[in-house]
Parts: sequence; C-alpha cells; structure tokens
Amino acid sequence: MRILSTAAIALFMLALPAAARDLPQSLPTSLVYLRDVAPAIAQDMRYAGPDNMTGHALPGYAAGECVLRREVAAALSGVAADLARQNLNLKVYDCYRPARAVHALWRWAHDARSGGETRFYPRTPKRELFARGYIASRSRHSTGTAVDLTLVARPPRPVPAYVAGASYGPCTAPADKRAPDNSLDMGTGFDCLDPKSHTRSGQVTPAQSRNRERLRAAMAAHGFRNYFREWWHYEFRGAPQHTYDVPIGPRHSSSTSP
Repeated sequence: MRILSTAAIALFMLALPAAARDLPQSLPTSLVYLRDVAPAIAQDMRYAGPDNMTGHALPGYAAGECVLRREVAAALSGVAADLARQNLNLKVYDCYRPARAVHALWRWAHDARSGGETRFYPRTPKRELFARGYIASRSRHSTGTAVDLTLVARPPRPVPAYVAGASYGPCTAPADKRAPDNSLDMGTGFDCLDPKSHTRSGQVTPAQSRNRERLRAAMAAHGFRNYFREWWHYEFRGAPQHTYDVPIGPRHSSSTSP
C-alpha cells in the first residue's frame, strides 16, 4: 500500500464523513492480528474504549484487537514463551495505532476546551503533556513496531470490569486505589503521564522496580527497546518503519491485501 505523510493522512481523513473514517478495511500483508500469532497473550486494548486519558475510544479503533507487523508479533510470541517458564504472561494495552488516532491525541493535548481523565496525569498540567514528551505528533505505534504492555501472572487474577465515570484514584496511587487491572505491580498504572512512570524512577519500591526490570530484560532478549519515560512502551528495531492509517476492524472480518 502507498504510505502517506502524517499531515497528508490527517487532511484526507478530515475530509471524509465521520461515519466513513473507521470502516473496516483489509490489513496490508505486513500487518497481522496478534491473536493469529500468539493467542495466549492477554489483550486489554485501552484506546478502543473509554479507559484512557481522553475518556473515549480513539478514531481508527473499530475493534479492541492488537495488530502488529508480522515480524514484531513473532518476536513478541518468543517473549511470551520465555515468560511462560516463569509462570508469567504478557498483556498488551496498545499495539499498532492508526495515524488518525495519533493525530487525535495530539489535537486533544493541544485543545484547552477538551476534557480528559486527569487520573492519567495527576501532577502534570494537560497543556504541558506534549512539551514533556508524553504525547507525540508522530508515533512508532503507527508503524506496527511499537507495543505497550505489562506482565501478568499465570493463571491471571480475576479483575473487576472497568466502569466508565467511576471515581478511580490517580495512576500514581497504590495499585488497589487505581482503576482495575491484574498486572504485576509496576508502581503506576498504564499511560501514567508522570515522572514516576520513568522506567528507572527512584519513586517506586524495590519490588516494583524489579517487576519493571523483569519486563525490560524479557523484551530486550527478543530485540525490543524500552522508552525511558514509559515502563510499558517498547519498540522493535528490526523492522521497516512505514506509517499506516488503516482502521483496526474485527479480526473475523479481516483479510490481507498487498
């Protein structure tokens, strides 16, 4: 498929009627559903629903499915196989992110009128999120080579359902005060836009730090590199960096195309 610049994609998508922007489309052959490669990896796709900093699903997420470049999914399957021997598993929060979703996040961060879930940035003014490197105008997620994830025990603990509008504690609070999750305690929740989320932050306990290092080591062994501001964010460097803007549709209705 032809790869467009982020700016060109944004202008093209804004010209479309809203209902047409997220219609399911065939994935290019370079992208695959993670369930087709590593079905045992847990998925909790936060941008396909309201449990994220904007409080609603992002454009391009017509289904809560993890999509990645084929070689990245294979590498992630190798990580999961290694962790299974430690009675651990991976849980992904976000994978391929359509360019339109990246643009929507950028607009949200720069719009003083738009609301949001401040529990994701309890100590950082929203207007500073972009300048501090928490929100980007372009993202490797749109290339299918970046993934946001955590560790969970095998078998996983039951987790209560997320309730939109409920009063959850800030992402920096103790795990039992935050929105429900069954991951190992990493010291903050996912997408916590705060210095406490820096992978080697001194604000977390030794046990939380060890959990972060366990994830980092497992991912590094298969070619993934961590982003130092976010303990959950990893990028696979052994794949082409092409940007895509195909919406994520239901897996059963997808097919591949050149």
